[in-house]
Amino acid sequence: MQLGIFARTFTRPTLEGIFDAIVAHDLHCVQFNMACVGLPALPDNIENDVSARIRSEATSRGITIAAVSGTYNMIHPDPEQRQAGLRRLRVLASACKQMGISIITLCTGTRDPQNMWHWHAENTSPQAWEDLLSSMETALHIAEEEDVILAFEPERANVIYSAARGRVLLDAMQSPRLKVVMDPANLIDSENKQRMYHILDEAFELLGENIVFAHAKDIGPDNTFQPAGTGILDYDYYLHHLQSTNAEIPLIIHGLSEAQVDTTVRFLQTKLQA
Repeated sequence: MQLGIFARTFTRPTLEGIFDAIVAHDLHCVQFNMACVGLPALPDNIENDVSARIRSEATSRGITIAAVSGTYNMIHPDPEQRQAGLRRLRVLASACKQMGISIITLCTGTRDPQNMWHWHAENTSPQAWEDLLSSMETALHIAEEEDVILAFEPERANVIYSAARGRVLLDAMQSPRLKVVMDPANLIDSENKQRMYHILDEAFELLGENIVFAHAKDIGPDNTFQPAGTGILDYDYYLHHLQSTNAEIPLIIHGLSEAQVDTTVRFLQTKLQA
């Protein structure tokens, strides 16, 4: 299993500086974000020389870009906001081949108009579901045209708030272009931690064949995200599931500061070796 990290964990004035910092921590796999080249995560335009530079600088350092972040609010209550997200998703997707990237991550979204990661009561409404299906259908057309995979991440605050809900989406879309990012810290909290093993079992049973990569962070007793190994998630159980599903899945560290990277890498390497 290849251990990687969110490229945005490192703050440097240049792309080259970011990639150098990643390699200095003996990591050679990233989830990229266009912010690393001074652009919004979903830009209105990506110049060809920027795309070529990203690929060249990664390749020269032996870095694999497992995915690029393409998150926007797919069920934003304002239809114009949803359409703007889809337009920018196409821009990102069209640049992926030149960047050497095959997977774009998605946020299924929330009815909260201000915060993409905040729960809203209308997330369970029939209209929110219909808006998600409509947005996802268009996104998958883009993915087909640009030859990329879209990977969504079940998160408690989003319209896809559970593994079961994610399975319903996969079945509704019936697309080989739609896959899953596994991050159990988004599915458990202090209130349901007694059901942690059931939640993990269910998630891998329902989504396992569709998982293309995984995240490594943790959640604390106060329900805030923490570095892997410092919260309530049983990492032995999680990693056993991952390796049993597909030992080649990239495991991407995030939810931590640069100062916490070395300790987290050592923790995960020890667990993976065991």
